[in-house]
Amino acid sequence: MSLLPLLFSADPDRPLLWFHGRAHSAREVMQRVAAVARALPADGRYLINLCEHRDQFLVAFCAALVRGHTNLLPSSRAEGVVDEVAALNPGSYRCTDQFVDRWTPGIDDVCAFELEGEHLVVRAFTSGSTGTPQGHIKYWRSFVGSTAHNARSIREALAPTYGDKRPWIVATVPPQHMYGLETSIILPLLSDMAVHAARPLFPADIAAALADVPEPRVLVTTPVHMRAIVASGQRFPKTALIVSATAPLDVELAQAIERQLDSTVLEMFGSTETCVIAARRTATEREWRLYPGVDLRPDADGASVNAPWFVAPMRLQDFIEMHPDNRFIIYGRNADMIEVAGKRASLADLTRRLLAIPGVQDAVVFQPDAAGAGTVRRVAALVVAPTLTAEGITEQLAHGVDPAFIPRPLVLVPRLPRNEVGKLPREQLLAALKQ
Repeated sequence: MSLLPLLFSADPDRPLLWFHGRAHSAREVMQRVAAVARALPADGRYLINLCEHRDQFLVAFCAALVRGHTNLLPSSRAEGVVDEVAALNPGSYRCTDQFVDRWTPGIDDVCAFELEGEHLVVRAFTSGSTGTPQGHIKYWRSFVGSTAHNARSIREALAPTYGDKRPWIVATVPPQHMYGLETSIILPLLSDMAVHAARPLFPADIAAALADVPEPRVLVTTPVHMRAIVASGQRFPKTALIVSATAPLDVELAQAIERQLDSTVLEMFGSTETCVIAARRTATEREWRLYPGVDLRPDADGASVNAPWFVAPMRLQDFIEMHPDNRFIIYGRNADMIEVAGKRASLADLTRRLLAIPGVQDAVVFQPDAAGAGTVRRVAALVVAPTLTAEGITEQLAHGVDPAFIPRPLVLVPRLPRNEVGKLPREQLLAALKQ
């Protein structure tokens, strides 16, 4: 049975976290972990990690593992969602920022821990199509395997300018979601990188958090935040690398933010089920580069994917075309392709065309449910464009879009109902359409 370190760095005094105005070492953080681990219930099995601050989340996350428990990550911290996850997992208990704050480390607390490779680290929940939360499990060896490649991708992007200098991560995404967990919790634990505890949302807050930490700075974010940064005119400190995921990133936005922040954009491709399996520099590359060891096999309905660190092969709902040297192109998701009046189009492409209209700040095109049997399912759109009219937007869109795919209705809204990682739950879109 393989034992793998919880903290990979051989230097316990290297910086791991920035919070309360200063850098805190791996030794300090792991001593807090030991103190909280002692306080966890002896008869518990699953820690529902409800900590909102990244430093507290990391401490609680590790404390559960030290105690031999598993972290449960609900799709939302709403009370009803948490109660449902707890009911599905007997032996679960909740952990909040306030609980973590109660415990202070002792002078003899150790800072080195090992885990079995087959330790069940995380059960992350997404909302299933039936309404019942769907749990996705991750073992420690899986995180160790995938994170080594994430670290290598970031290191390769930074090396030409910064060599082996330690990067500092600032993340706009929450650690409760897989992308945020991989890049702002697991990555600092399993590499020599360090992370800012903040989760800044607005451009000025992002700039301030970046200014807190030394170079090289790595901004882990989403296309939604990147679009806000480009539109803000905000001045930013030197940012070495921008990592993007959760939604497709168009080349124009990637090039715009590289110019504005004098930076490089690294886009990562993965899912809750697979974690990250590929990356590309979107501003200059159309093809994705598979991580070493990943086996990707397209078929008529999507693709199968496997890797040595996977528990089992997984399915992707993306239309993929393989190219030489383990590179590939994504042509869209299975669910993204729609047909109206015998014609086919991509919802992502229609959304991209909307966003390209000057004055449109945010937008989404989607297909509501049919009004009744035998009726044509048209597309609808929600658009944030304070200076434009729906008629004017429709007129501009008609120059490049087939009439069958012009959104009807096209509704102007003050903001889109995005969740914490910028995604748009379907039920929220349908509700906004009716308002």
